[in-house]
Amino acid sequence: MMTLKNFSRKPETIPAITSWYLADLGEARGKQELFTRQAPQKLKVLREHALIESAISSNRIEGVEVEQKRIHTLIFGKPLLKDRDEEEVRGYRDALNFIHGQGANIPVSEETILKFHQMIRGEIWDAGKYKEKNGDIIEKYPDGRERVRFKTVKAEKAPETIRQLLEMWNDCLHEKWVHPLIALAAFNLDFLCIHPFRDGNGRVSRLLLLLQCYHLGYEVGRYISLERLIEQNKERYYETLEQSSQGWHESKHDPWPYINYLLFILKTAYREFEERVGQIASPKGSKTEVVLEALRKRVGEFRLVDIERACPGVGREWIRVILAKLKKSGEITCKGKGPAARWLFRGRKGSISK
Repeated sequence: MMTLKNFSRKPETIPAITSWYLADLGEARGKQELFTRQAPQKLKVLREHALIESAISSNRIEGVEVEQKRIHTLIFGKPLLKDRDEEEVRGYRDALNFIHGQGANIPVSEETILKFHQMIRGEIWDAGKYKEKNGDIIEKYPDGRERVRFKTVKAEKAPETIRQLLEMWNDCLHEKWVHPLIALAAFNLDFLCIHPFRDGNGRVSRLLLLLQCYHLGYEVGRYISLERLIEQNKERYYETLEQSSQGWHESKHDPWPYINYLLFILKTAYREFEERVGQIASPKGSKTEVVLEALRKRVGEFRLVDIERACPGVGREWIRVILAKLKKSGEITCKGKGPAARWLFRGRKGSISK
């Protein structure tokens, strides 16, 4: 809770780039209702796609992956789960549905934090329980070397530190120490530095981020996956987290790299939201549009698996059909055969319809 604690002591000088982010996000929030009223059927497609991306990306950041062909069934069906990875992806989906369905009524509380952890960790023995042993964040190198990236709060102090963080969050919003979005990012940084669980801290932090965005009126996470954007900028995520955590225990850290990173993620989400509301096709052709949108964003050559990862709700065979049509029309070129084939998109936007 050291970041919010520092904000409570003295007025902060906000960096210029932070002020620009806040201004842009304020404008985006003002347009939010206009966009969400324009095309309810199109928004349904975005919601479904964001749900898949969020459940897959947030777990994949932590090394939890499932088979591509199982993704859609896991998110929208009720299959028998094959392993712990599938259990954790399903649990994250349930947590997302909980937030999207009841966000305004879910308090940012200790009970909620423990509930999120229990949902994402499934049947494992310490699901919904604080860590019992100290555990620092260790970085491992390919040659076998290790280094302590950050010393987290000791296990015996973690529960009380989380309670202090929650109290400061409420006080900060009530007393207006800083802009609410700065408080949100500061809370996220402090939570990750406390590291209250043996495992699952990153995923719980992202669920809390989504919930707190709802509370502050920033609902873009319903339509654009914040987790997917964080995964796409994963190197910067870890870099700014390390920068901003140095000196955290002594209250001598610089929180702004990480705060600005999260504001950048939110701004990117709103920009993509505006673009996709205008571009996405009707539900009938939604999968085609999702694939075309992924192709338009590719720079240079790519493989079929790259498009699969970018379109988790679309089957491989349908992607093959689209690529074949684009190749026939000359809008895309291909080198090689099979899974190793390399593709290059050159064509006009949206020239295929389902």
